Amino acid sequence: MVYLWYFLIIVALVSNSQISPKCHRIFAYLNYLEPRTRREILEYLIKGLQRLEYRGYDSAGVAFDADADGNSIQIIRRSGKVKMLENEIWDSTDIDFDQEFGMHVGISHTRWATHGAPSACNSHPQRSDPNNDFLVVHNGIITNYQDVKKFLMNHGFEFESQTDTEVISKLIKHLHNNNPHLSFRELVEQVIQQLEGAFALVFKSRKYPNECVASRRGSPLLVGIKSKTTLATDYIPVLYSSKDLEKKSKQDLRSLQTSPLPTLNATGLHRSDSTTEFHPIGEDREVEYFFASDASAIIEHTNRVIFLEDDDVAAVKDGNLTIHRLKRALDESTAREIITLKMAIQEIMKGSYSSFMQKEIFEQPESVFNTMRGRVNLDKETVVLGGIKDYLPEIKRCRRLLLIGCGTSYHSAVATRQILEELTELPVMVELASDFLDRNTPIFRDDVCFFISQSGETADTLIALRYCKQRGALIVGVTNTVGSSICRESHCGIHINAGPEIGVASTKAYTSQFLSLVMFALVMSDDRISMQPRRSEIIRGLKVLPEQIKEVLSLDNEVLELSKELYQQKSVLVMGRGYNYATCMEGALKIKELTYLHSEGILAGELKHGPLALIDDAMPVVMIVTKDPVYTKCMNALQQVTARGGRPIIVCEKGDVETQKHAFKFLEVPHTVDCLQGILTVIPLQLLSYHIAVLRGCNVDCPRNLAKSVTVE
Repeated sequence: MVYLWYFLIIVALVSNSQISPKCHRIFAYLNYLEPRTRREILEYLIKGLQRLEYRGYDSAGVAFDADADGNSIQIIRRSGKVKMLENEIWDSTDIDFDQEFGMHVGISHTRWATHGAPSACNSHPQRSDPNNDFLVVHNGIITNYQDVKKFLMNHGFEFESQTDTEVISKLIKHLHNNNPHLSFRELVEQVIQQLEGAFALVFKSRKYPNECVASRRGSPLLVGIKSKTTLATDYIPVLYSSKDLEKKSKQDLRSLQTSPLPTLNATGLHRSDSTTEFHPIGEDREVEYFFASDASAIIEHTNRVIFLEDDDVAAVKDGNLTIHRLKRALDESTAREIITLKMAIQEIMKGSYSSFMQKEIFEQPESVFNTMRGRVNLDKETVVLGGIKDYLPEIKRCRRLLLIGCGTSYHSAVATRQILEELTELPVMVELASDFLDRNTPIFRDDVCFFISQSGETADTLIALRYCKQRGALIVGVTNTVGSSICRESHCGIHINAGPEIGVASTKAYTSQFLSLVMFALVMSDDRISMQPRRSEIIRGLKVLPEQIKEVLSLDNEVLELSKELYQQKSVLVMGRGYNYATCMEGALKIKELTYLHSEGILAGELKHGPLALIDDAMPVVMIVTKDPVYTKCMNALQQVTARGGRPIIVCEKGDVETQKHAFKFLEVPHTVDCLQGILTVIPLQLLSYHIAVLRGCNVDCPRNLAKSVTVE
């Protein structure tokens, strides 16, 4: 009930303040005894932002030292893309780019405007005062910022931006004024206790030169480590307060308007028996730290990273990294592992493709193969999912399966519900995470809940996970990101192995999620003799699936020609049923996301219950008709469309002449087993949405108003 209570408070605060979700991105760099020129430091910061810019943002900024002692800080902020910021920096005549720093902290940020229009003033870093005593970059949303702002204004602070983030920089300034004896890290600990909502924060201060402090709650943040010498440890112990300071932080916000924030005692930390600081081994203690919202921003520098947990406070001082927490939970890890990433920088480059989305559509033969790699034995017709192997007996004894996700991830659950019901013979509920939470859905200890998210950080899905976990359900994560919040908080899981997905509109992650859930159904039925013919049919379908996807991708030119006839339309209907209903919803979503056309995925069985009124010779209708158990019913719907003057564009199986007779235009895909057909039929719709978007002049990788990872509700 505690999580539900927190959730309801946050929902109420968001509703009252009319705040939209936001998904900014952070990159920060600290060098210790590793000399870097200001030019090199700025290049690191700019390149880090550019690695994150694929998510679609409207302003950016950096902060760096104006002198070698760190007593003066310079901020440069611009609205527009990172390129605008880059041009302003390199065109500046008052920056000494050749000045060398043995120690330096630089922070940078890209912003997606929510609080205040895109402008230099509203960009990050946000500052505490004109002297730049404290600076912060922030990813997330502060739901109680209005109360904190009112409190700070009553104490003489003047605000220059419309952002929620500015209250953070001014709050730490206020705390420092009242508690100048506290360390930088202790100040940040006090700050995060007063904040409600979701955030990842990185702080820089001229009061604490060459120090950097970071924290997160609900938004992703990782620390990359680069050292010329061997690392002293592969784990960093977590330090805990010996006193329960959390109770002191639960002060009624109304009292903040009339009295100072409480001075919290941050001393008395319990130290582990092992080392409490990270540093390289040997006399050469040169080290560089990278703080980022996403591994793609730091992989070119180092593959050694630490994924911070909620409410961790990571502090770097004198080149040493420590991680602190105010309170230890019962089942909480007492150390943070330094993980070696296997991502290669080439994986996040566009190569010869015009956009990341195009690249990712054409990567699907490889991505689905990688999803099956090491798991499906095509000769023996066996499937092994190592991430859930130890939990299979418990899963097989469960009452029901719940598949929970948002957007494309939800569609992957809809696409596989039928085969899961068939092979597991269990009730399968498919839920949108936001609606699931709104209903306070009953959850039981013998439920198994799947949480599906490409990023593993989707806020609604993550809150739903915690809701179910608190009620004793078994939690299975299905994600594409190792080390993500959903990955860490699940009891077990399936990593979809699709590779980095950069484009905001998900493509290859959808087909890999789809395939992962089909493989789960195969694992659940491997000991049932009655299911063996069906399992063999599906596994034979998996064997040829990558080649069939290549065949579908060869339709690209045909889809382009079709797009030229559709891109000036105002609406597109996508219709089908059975296994292809999820394809309709996903295809319609892609068209909406990328082209800004109205598009609706319609269940063909509902045609006569309203949608048929939309059909005429001017309404574009895409219909998916394949030779599956509902083929006859789909043909009936097709004939109803043509009888009303509709001119359907049909996605059908190769050689299906009967269906093609009713088509205005048609696209042929190979035949496969019914439960896998949705993987092949969705790809023409991905290509269609891509080409229409290009023809309409839309930004394919960064659709307006959207971001890749929705880390707040």
